Amino acid sequence: MPTLRVQSIHKRFGATVALSGVDLSVDAGQVMAVVGENGAGKSTLMKVLSGAHQPDRGQMWLNEALYQPANPLDARKRGVSMIYQELSLANHLSVMENILLGMEPTIGPFYNWKEVRRRAVDALHQLGRNDISPELPVKDLSIADRQLVEIARAIAVGCKVLVLDEPTSSLTASDIHRLFTLIRRLRDQGHAIIYISHFMEEIREISDCFTVLRDGQTVGGGMTRDTPMPRIVSMMVGRDMSQMYPRTSRARGEVLLHVDTLSSEPRLKSASLQLHRGEVLGIAGVVGAGRSELLRSIFGLDEVQSGRIRVSTFSANAIGPNSPAVSWNQGIGMVSEDRKMEGIALNLSIADNLTMSRLSGFGPDGIVIPSQQHACAERWIDRLAIKCRDSYQSVGALSGGNQQKIAIARLLHHDCDVLLLDEPTRGIDVGSKAQIYQLINDLACGDPATGRRPRAVLMVSSYLPELLGVCDRIAVMCRGRLHPARDVGQLDEHQIMLEATGADPNAVNV
Repeated sequence: MPTLRVQSIHKRFGATVALSGVDLSVDAGQVMAVVGENGAGKSTLMKVLSGAHQPDRGQMWLNEALYQPANPLDARKRGVSMIYQELSLANHLSVMENILLGMEPTIGPFYNWKEVRRRAVDALHQLGRNDISPELPVKDLSIADRQLVEIARAIAVGCKVLVLDEPTSSLTASDIHRLFTLIRRLRDQGHAIIYISHFMEEIREISDCFTVLRDGQTVGGGMTRDTPMPRIVSMMVGRDMSQMYPRTSRARGEVLLHVDTLSSEPRLKSASLQLHRGEVLGIAGVVGAGRSELLRSIFGLDEVQSGRIRVSTFSANAIGPNSPAVSWNQGIGMVSEDRKMEGIALNLSIADNLTMSRLSGFGPDGIVIPSQQHACAERWIDRLAIKCRDSYQSVGALSGGNQQKIAIARLLHHDCDVLLLDEPTRGIDVGSKAQIYQLINDLACGDPATGRRPRAVLMVSSYLPELLGVCDRIAVMCRGRLHPARDVGQLDEHQIMLEATGADPNAVNV
């Protein structure tokens, strides 16, 4: 008997159809993965389940009783709790106050603090975390432990169905391992768990079954262990994904970027590399190894203690370290791993985001004529196949994949020869990833027919299949030191991880 059953759910917002026939069911003691591209309807469905949205049509049942939550608090009382990617905790309150927030037991007009503490301790005990003090302020906890407090809140009010939305997006590898241990513990206790993630390796590891959404509809599902990952991906995007990493002929040209013994303490100890026109050079390594700091130092965002940066582009031949303004002028552009804080301005239009680093040419004497600015933006929208209403639309209204395309388009509008891409596919769906991979390939190849010269791409990624699939060469960073780059044909995931973790590459597994 399913704990939660959803049948033919429909939801529209004005002329936009968000859900047009979604079905799923999840049993007690089961982890159900809900997967799909950005815009497939996952977020809307979760808000319907949690009571934040009311469906236009369709029905839901919880333990065979009709389930129609009026709001999120009503959903929690009935046993359905949602843990969003952006945690909703009161950081100035204690752990136990957060766990019972909104549902505090009382004695007359007063809080029953003894009962608040008892129930909080019980919830933490069920999660195997007696080490967390209920009196501790939430602001003093790590991101992983704050997430656990959210889950404890669900347990404290009698959760039957726990919905986790991209729960690993801000976690380290060790935190993810602990989270998965916790999810299995809850599953074994009889909870039904709905798990949303863009990371297919997580889906394979943690889920028992899956449901695929595409264009607001359920298009497939099954048992995870019985379904190859490429089959799930194909259902998500509606096409064969055998060519996930496109690669056409690339001709390595002159050196555009030369970095010599660069250091930026405390994380970046020493890095040397040569980046050629017409190639994609990948930087691998574990979190905290200094990969992002390398790109930020090259671009001028982080202070450089020692070393040398030489740039040789069509427009400049300069020696650094530099500032971001100088880097722009030298033909170097960067897309930060923190897209929302450093990559785009969510409240500005697509045109403003695309052109903000180079506003010349849109009118006489430095004047920006909006029609010319938007005409330029529309050309980039067409070239990069950005899905949007028009160039006047706010960037914040777009999917993560389209936001990332706009961040890259800004570098192309600025006519950069050297592109520094830090985690360019983080937080976007698998279909958008394939489009970004195609774009990176096209940039490295150039197009002689149209006169588009090949660019040079320096790319940081934590996803090894991505680096091996996209890059021509890969250099591994370990404890702040960059090892020499090698052709991808000489590397595999095992070798890269040995080098990234400082293990003996000659060690033999027994």
